[in-house]
Amino acid sequence: MKYNRINVIGLGNLLYGDEGFGVTAIRSFQASSSYPDAVQCIDGGTQGIYLLDFIESCDAVIVFDALIPLEYERRVYLYRNEELPAFIHRKMSSHQMGFSEMIGLARLRGNMPKELVLIGIPPKELELNVGLSDEVALLLPEAVEMGKALVDGWLAG
Repeated sequence: MKYNRINVIGLGNLLYGDEGFGVTAIRSFQASSSYPDAVQCIDGGTQGIYLLDFIESCDAVIVFDALIPLEYERRVYLYRNEELPAFIHRKMSSHQMGFSEMIGLARLRGNMPKELVLIGIPPKELELNVGLSDEVALLLPEAVEMGKALVDGWLAG
């Protein structure tokens, strides 16, 4: 199925090491590709609830984020639609609305995109530090290529 509006969102906080993975990934994705206006790249940072419209208003969404899956093997994880875990990662603040809560809210409102994909890595370092750890930086190109392959497929229909 061809999608007319695709949002690619990077989540995270660049000031806390690997927590900035999603923002670094969206920047790399945008710099290494040229897509039509149907594909919107969003540096979502830590905006929380303010990103809800970017999830509800399109046909397909890819989210890049640091996450902590139960297995905790340091590799790139890709979750689609119903595969998304109920708990995706810990929040840096109890006042923050996380990605899990945004998905729940979109479901309650009946405004889920046809495709929702999360591409993420387990963080190694979450200390006050700008930049990804070496281990996570090595996974960045693979994650970005996964995202590009999905978008290419969605645009081709």
